[in-house]
Amino acid sequence: MSGSTSGQGNPLRYHSRIRQSGTERQPETHPLTWRLRDDGEVVWLGEYLDKDGYQSVRRALAESDPQGIITVVKDANVRGRGGAGFSAGVKWSLTLQGGDMPRGYLICNADEMEPGTFKDRLLMEQQPHLLIEGMILGARANNARQGYIFLRGEYVEAARVLNRAIDEAREAGWLGPDIDGSGFDFDIAVHTGAGRYICGEETALINALEGKRANPRAKPPFPGQSGAWGRPTVVNNVETLCNIPAVILHGADWYQNLSGNRTGDGGTKLYGVSGPVAEPGLWELPMGVTGAELLDRAGGLQQDRRLKTWLPGGTSTGFLLPEHLELPLDFDSIANVGSRLGTGLMMAVPEDRGMVSLMRNLEEFFARESCGWCTPCRDGLPWVVKLLRDLEKGQGQAGDIELLDKLAADCGPGLTFCALAPGAAMPLETALRHFRQEFEQGIGKVSGDTRGVPDRVAADAPANNR
Repeated sequence: MSGSTSGQGNPLRYHSRIRQSGTERQPETHPLTWRLRDDGEVVWLGEYLDKDGYQSVRRALAESDPQGIITVVKDANVRGRGGAGFSAGVKWSLTLQGGDMPRGYLICNADEMEPGTFKDRLLMEQQPHLLIEGMILGARANNARQGYIFLRGEYVEAARVLNRAIDEAREAGWLGPDIDGSGFDFDIAVHTGAGRYICGEETALINALEGKRANPRAKPPFPGQSGAWGRPTVVNNVETLCNIPAVILHGADWYQNLSGNRTGDGGTKLYGVSGPVAEPGLWELPMGVTGAELLDRAGGLQQDRRLKTWLPGGTSTGFLLPEHLELPLDFDSIANVGSRLGTGLMMAVPEDRGMVSLMRNLEEFFARESCGWCTPCRDGLPWVVKLLRDLEKGQGQAGDIELLDKLAADCGPGLTFCALAPGAAMPLETALRHFRQEFEQGIGKVSGDTRGVPDRVAADAPANNR
């Protein structure tokens, strides 16, 4: 990976850039990106301070107690931008604090490994102090004494930028003891992961941070009660934390009004588009813009190709049809049609892309990234991959598609320790629902064999062993 912040050789770097000019991005409409430079270089501390940097920290430490910060964030309805959409204010209010409770930890989940997602990378590589400012506010609200940025190991440039920015903030008195003369102590360290997708799950992340195998934990207890090293711990996504400074500085009503009358969700969102489109990239837009608006921003599909289907927020969301492009891209509207907003980065699929091979590719990723802790995920996903490979080669058997239906159902919500298996099941379920005929075309004339599924029982074994 290049050490420069302006290199264009890496395809991810090409995608992970803001597609809006500085004249369009204004403080009152683009709280996440208005400070970004048009040349893509890092906004270091001096420039950040010149653009109202750390003013929300100064105000919060001087005027608000922890509960006051939580109340504003809750009233603003800041919902988690990592995919789940859970209220950040509600999450913070559930953290044990006060009395004899030990001061805990605030962890930024920067393990951005969802395929098709590259929004957090932009914020970390080009505007690191916004994340640091958001973490200080989150730490104050949750009485955390230490912060960690759990960073995807492949994000080498982000690690370099963040470590330098942390040093800048510490030297200027924005991190460390007695921040801005307030008596509040807080510091941050960067911890790079080892390249496992499962670390996006907060308790697997905590285990990895502690030096353990990255398995999800049984809940309860939730991290807010007993997280890292047994202490109260809050885990928030990069984009979620980057929203907090503007909320504290301008208030809940201002934040809610950013989305206008498009949706009940407040604020803006870093949306993105990847796939065979004219201009892949990122845009900060009001929460609730439509899929059609977003695709239009990306210039539509290349070479007059037609859209077949799309994923609204990474590969663990459900496939939608072109008719769904008029829906607001918010949490509830997308959930109501059987998918999830996820990370808000659309993946466009053209008509000439076969769904069986696409699903085989996606499920190979999920099967490889399973931690192996739960039976439906550990044993079920390799079955899914084998069946899809057979269908792709035209060697599927009667009953294979129904077996895919069953395996997807076995990986549903609430049946595993974490959301990896449900995330693998959702695109499969929706692909089978919308494009079942393509899967049926993979049924061949072979019958009566067991096809040597790796570590899999024979195809004619009892159903309860499948």
